[in-house]
Amino acid sequence: MAFFIGRDREARRAYGLDEIALVPGNLTVNPEEVDTTLRIGSVKLDIPFMASAMDGVVDSQFAIAMGKMGGLGVLNLDGINTRYEKPREVVAQIASADPETATKLVQELYRESPKEHLIAQRIHEIKKAKVPCAVSTIPQNADKYGPIAQDAGCDIFVVQSTVTTVKHKATKYKPFDIAKFCHKMKIPWLSAMP
Repeated sequence: MAFFIGRDREARRAYGLDEIALVPGNLTVNPEEVDTTLRIGSVKLDIPFMASAMDGVVDSQFAIAMGKMGGLGVLNLDGINTRYEKPREVVAQIASADPETATKLVQELYRESPKEHLIAQRIHEIKKAKVPCAVSTIPQNADKYGPIAQDAGCDIFVVQSTVTTVKHKATKYKPFDIAKFCHKMKIPWLSAMP
């Protein structure tokens, strides 16, 4: 049941895992006959699992491992993997930092800009392993990184944002035109929220 939390703003009640119970239906299926595959465009996943595009989760090695198991690891093009030649060393540096210096360290490390050649390199690393390659970026970088990813052989491009709409109005910067972007991309794309 929905209720209003402000003028023209509607909210719905959400439930936690400890508040629900699953009840079997009228039909059961032999587990050997269940199809768990998922298709996104021409990409077929044996298991319907996508690993989140987070630097601490997915790098090219993890994306390859996930792909070999039948899922999909989404590589963040805005993160550590496209800023540094050896991203695992950078992530290890962050992970080993004490809480007082970790935030400062992350801010310092993210001052380095993503490099276009590393975008293509990471995609080539994943594709060389013969697994599907998915990458993500924020809307502000989609027009710039989309063609690079597509040319490098990426299979799925994810535009990742907190709020995504087809139309966005702004006067201080050029808004991302998602309809135009979708039309020019020749690979499947997804719009995802964290």
